Order: sequence, then structure tokens, then C-alpha cells
Amino acid sequence: MDLSSYQGIIFDMDGTLVDSMPAHVKAWQQTCADFELPFEPDWFYSMGGSPTINTAVALLQKYNIDADPQLLVTSKLCHFDEIKNKGDVIAATLSILQQQKEFNKKIAIGTGCYRHHAIEILTTLAILPLVDVVVTANDVQRHKPFPDTFLEAARLLGVPASQCVVFEDTELGCQAAHAAGMDCYRVQDGIIHEFRSFKR
Repeated sequence: MDLSSYQGIIFDMDGTLVDSMPAHVKAWQQTCADFELPFEPDWFYSMGGSPTINTAVALLQKYNIDADPQLLVTSKLCHFDEIKNKGDVIAATLSILQQQKEFNKKIAIGTGCYRHHAIEILTTLAILPLVDVVVTANDVQRHKPFPDTFLEAARLLGVPASQCVVFEDTELGCQAAHAAGMDCYRVQDGIIHEFRSFKR
């Protein structure tokens, strides 16, 4: 993989650098049980990259339920806090991050996770010292598939969007990368699955 043409390398976190989606889905399973809602694991995986509030709103809309999504958010975050091991590193993408760091490339995390959870996970797994910028759900108004997360990462890195490449595991994330005018590598099951040019 030749990344020499890019100045900025941006990684999603959940499902891309860290195998944390099972922990998120487990917390959602417990939340659904709390509120007697149907639980469909595949649907929650498809919402990867979306902040908790967006997932809560979509969940209620999916089942046409009139309820306060913030109640679901509070429950999900509480259950997620209780999970001690929130996931291990994904070796393939971490090795790319480490390699690009050695090449003195600018490295960012662009995640739909809330900041306190993102910093906790990145610190626990010793990833945080390797990155220059972390952009979370708290840092932008519009979330994936909107481009704001990645555009903010590029801005903070001081790199034009056209000179950044994104690593993502979800369709929402890839759409956000292309909306930002960035190329994207799709990560699936811990491997680099495909390259997508935003110009296509």
C-alpha cells in the first residue's frame, strides 16, 4: 500500500483501529432490554460511526416509537461505561498507523464516539501518543455521513482535504470521506478490503 501521495492519514476508531463494536452493540443490547425494544445486532453494526444520539433517534424511528431518545443515550452510555474491556487493537490498521508515523505523516482519529470514551480507549491501548489530532462526536455539529468530522481533522492537521486519506469500516464513514473530498480505504473484519477514490 503506497500512501506517499498523502500528507494526512485519518483513521476512524471503532471497527477500524479498535475492535470495539462488539462492546457498543452489547451496550445497545442491554439498553434495548431495559426499554423492551427489539434488538437486531446487524442493524446496530450498520450504524457504526454514528454518535449514540443519532443511533437512538434512528432506533425509535425504525419502530415508530414516540419516546425521548436521550433516555436511550443515557442507558447506553451507562452500560458502555460498565464494560471494562472495550476492545483490542486491529493489527492491520494499527501497523499502517505506526508505519506512517515513522514516515512523519500527520495522523488523526475521526470518530463518532464521544470524547471521554474515545480518549479512554485510545489511552488504554497506547494509541493516543501516536496521533496528532482526535476529532469526536463532541467536536462537530453534523456527523457521518456528513463530511464535518474528517474536514475538522484535516483542518486541525493543517492539511488540505485533497491530501488526506481515510480508513473506515462502515458505509456511513466512507460516504463521509468522499463528501469531504478524500480517498478512502474500507476496512472489514480486520483487513483492508478495498480502495475507494472520491473521484469515482
